Amino acid sequence: MKNKNIQTEIDACYLYRKLSENEKDEAVANIFRQMAEIEQGHAEAFARKESVSTENLIQPSWRAQTLNLIGKLFGYDYVLGALLDTEKSLSNSIINAKEKNKMDITGTETNHVKILWSILDNEKKISGSQFAKFETRHRSVGGNAIRAAVLGGNDGLLSIFSLVMGVSGATGGNHSVLLAGIAGLLAGAMSMALGEWISVKSSQELYENQMAIEMDELETNPEGEEKELALIYMAKGIPESQALTMANEIMKDKTHAHGVLVKEELGINPEELKGSATEAAFYSFLLFTLGGIIPLIPFIFVRGIHAIILSILLSTIGLFLIGAAITLFTGKNLWFSGFRMVVFGLMAAAITYGIGDLIGLAIK
Repeated sequence: MKNKNIQTEIDACYLYRKLSENEKDEAVANIFRQMAEIEQGHAEAFARKESVSTENLIQPSWRAQTLNLIGKLFGYDYVLGALLDTEKSLSNSIINAKEKNKMDITGTETNHVKILWSILDNEKKISGSQFAKFETRHRSVGGNAIRAAVLGGNDGLLSIFSLVMGVSGATGGNHSVLLAGIAGLLAGAMSMALGEWISVKSSQELYENQMAIEMDELETNPEGEEKELALIYMAKGIPESQALTMANEIMKDKTHAHGVLVKEELGINPEELKGSATEAAFYSFLLFTLGGIIPLIPFIFVRGIHAIILSILLSTIGLFLIGAAITLFTGKNLWFSGFRMVVFGLMAAAITYGIGDLIGLAIK
């Protein structure tokens, strides 16, 4: 565990450096370099405290190198998203450990995302537009597209694998399995796509309606909105006189005031409304299909017990790879996560196979 903590810090240092090397905005790149230095300092401090040599840990792990490869192929915003998730996980682990040992929570346990904001606040070369750019990117990757892709494939694989095994149990693996599997795959993928489209579209419409109401309130009762904004700043610890002055300055520009109120009062980031519901639906359909096609492949070429065995083998490999991929953002042990996914997947398939077998016997 000690070595794992040190390796986590080394990995974070490595990834922040990669982010800085691939960031075109020099001011933002400087933030990543500072974060890399902080992580390196943590690694060295852990090593000194635990009397652990870092000689064999100085190289980034397979997880960090894989994330860097993903960054090269698809863009480093994906890496930033994974790093932010790791930072949150680490801070939660520290807090849980302190609570378990009945130690005081001092507030210093909060994740390194707040350190990023502190660096931004103290960096004189960071302009308002650069801050906004960084915050937008932070929010855009917060949901972590890597996780969405992995879990989308997992949904397709697990649901169609279970379906295939259920029908195989009832039919012995004849041509009905392929027909039922394709029907289930299309139905599941379209259901996922439609659900994703409705989810994104509904959120956008809800936010747009709330923003329109906020603009109406701003136009009909600007004094009340100014007081609300001042109260929000006061709740954050800003002195009353300063909060009133800030609110008054902001209200001089209606468009700017609306943007601030939307963010501060409603907690809405307008950038999130730019996402395409159609694009989200397409990727949901694609990822579900890619996962679901795996257990069906053998039934395209063979039938019977041979197809069932091949389907189980391919699905087992797929389940393990998905479980291993999940460790990219959980940081857990690759083998444990991979085999856990295999066990749960095979259990689900065995249950549906057994039910299918019972149904098959009943209708014969």
